[in-house]
Amino acid sequence: MLSISNDESAPIGDRILAAAADCVLAFGVDRVTLAEIARRAGVSRPTVYRRWSDTRSVLAALLTSRVVGVLDDVPNEQVGREPLVERIVSVVARLRRDDVVMSVLRSAPDLAMIYIAERLGTSQQVLLDAVAADIKLAQEEGSVRPGDPRQLAAMCLLISQSTIQSGQIVAPILDADALAVELAHSLNGYLKP
Repeated sequence: MLSISNDESAPIGDRILAAAADCVLAFGVDRVTLAEIARRAGVSRPTVYRRWSDTRSVLAALLTSRVVGVLDDVPNEQVGREPLVERIVSVVARLRRDDVVMSVLRSAPDLAMIYIAERLGTSQQVLLDAVAADIKLAQEEGSVRPGDPRQLAAMCLLISQSTIQSGQIVAPILDADALAVELAHSLNGYLKP
C-alpha cells in the first residue's frame, strides 16, 4: 500500500501530516525534524514553514487531525445517553489503538503533559464541543441529568482522557473489552438522571 506521504496527488498539507506521522512512528517525537518531515513528504522545508512555524506545530496539527478524524469516523446517529456513551467509548477505543497518538503519549510525555495538565488543545476543544452538544440533546430527551452541558462534557473528557493515557497500566486486570465496559458504566453512571 502506498503511503499518502509519497502520493503526489494528495494535498500538500495531508502529505506533510502523513510524513510527520511516519517520522513519529520511526523516530519518536523528540527526534522528528522539519527537514525529515519535508523529505518524506516530498516537499521543501519552506513549503512546510508556509503552513506551520515549527516541528511542534506540525505535530500538534497531526494530533488534532488524528483525534478529529476518529471523532468524525464515529458519528452520533441517535439522541440519548446510551448512544452518547457508546460514541465516547468507541472514540476512546480507537484512540487507544492509534499508533501515532499512543506513540506521542509514550515517547513525549512532556508534550502530552501540556494537554493533560496545563491547557486544552484544539482537539480537546473539538471533543468538548461535540460531547456538550450531544449532552444538551440528551438532556432535552430526558436521559442525561440536568447541569451545564459543557461542564458535564469536561468531566467526560477527563474520564476518557485518563482511560486513554493509563489504560495500559491496568491491562492485566482490564483487557480492552473489559476496559470499554467499565468506561461505559462510569460514564452512564455519571450522566444518568
